[in-house]
Amino acid sequence: TRRRILTRPKILLDPAFRPLGQLFAPVDLRRLKRAARVVWGRNADLPAAELERHRDADAIICGYWRYGSIAAFPRLKAVFEVGGGLPSPRAFDYAAAFRRGVTVASCAPGFGPAVAEMALALTLACTRTVVDTDRRFRTGRERWQFAETGESWTLHGKTVGFIGYGGLARNLRPLLEPFGVHVLAYDPWRAPADLRREDAVPCGLDRLLRTARVIYVLAIPTPANRGLLNRRRLSLIHRNAVLILISRSHLVDFGALTDLVRRRRFRAGIDVFPREPLPKSHPIRRAPWAVLSAHKAGAMDEAMKLIGKWTVDDVLAVLRGRKPSHMQVARPSLVARLA
Repeated sequence: TRRRILTRPKILLDPAFRPLGQLFAPVDLRRLKRAARVVWGRNADLPAAELERHRDADAIICGYWRYGSIAAFPRLKAVFEVGGGLPSPRAFDYAAAFRRGVTVASCAPGFGPAVAEMALALTLACTRTVVDTDRRFRTGRERWQFAETGESWTLHGKTVGFIGYGGLARNLRPLLEPFGVHVLAYDPWRAPADLRREDAVPCGLDRLLRTARVIYVLAIPTPANRGLLNRRRLSLIHRNAVLILISRSHLVDFGALTDLVRRRRFRAGIDVFPREPLPKSHPIRRAPWAVLSAHKAGAMDEAMKLIGKWTVDDVLAVLRGRKPSHMQVARPSLVARLA
């Protein structure tokens, strides 16, 4: 009935730049529409006039926050961002959201399994020189059996280092368990006791870079860690080590990384770049010791559909008075890191 429809919560569905069909399986979109009044829900930017019609929304699902002050949404209970991160503190008033009890959440955990799997794939491609071997084979320059001794090595029993020990690390760690690796972790936002409880050895950054045979750059980007891996630190990496850049290039001096990899100081598996698409003339393209991927680690249909399912699960949970169980919920301590 019309009365029942009007008493259902209103959800403003504005995921652009994410296409609806990429995010939501039909069954999940139907679940959302059965439980709530879903408005807009198109593969286009929300016009200002349309936004004004929906200031009474109970929840907003968005690609990124572009709606101004949350004071203009008096009934707002939840903001779910499906772009890949939490709303920027420059655009979103977290203090007001926390005061009002508005749940703010990111879909980032939905990418975790796919990104972790790609991190392992890049690791093995580098440690076993898979790409080099393939290139040589296709040009008739392959080296059979033991002729490649010393160029490739096994991951079993090696020391690996995690720069950032959050959600991505927790997805990757189980994939490394069969290799019996020893784990070092650098994460200044995690207490050493917490890292030890997760079977990681707390470690200073310089020591980790000198010691680990595989180094995973997994930390979320913050103003404090821009260019954290500068030339001096990158130069600490062992020649027979591998750097896996899978989270954000923000943490790395990419010019120094390119130079060192081109000079065969160490190998690198890289999925993220400071400028995307990467210019055709960029010298990293000509670095034989680099395995390159076009920001594809989480860009999979399965990952996007998982995010859509989790978004529906969690936004409906919040509107029913429960806590979300899948998404990354903004906390004051986390927002402080991003600000």
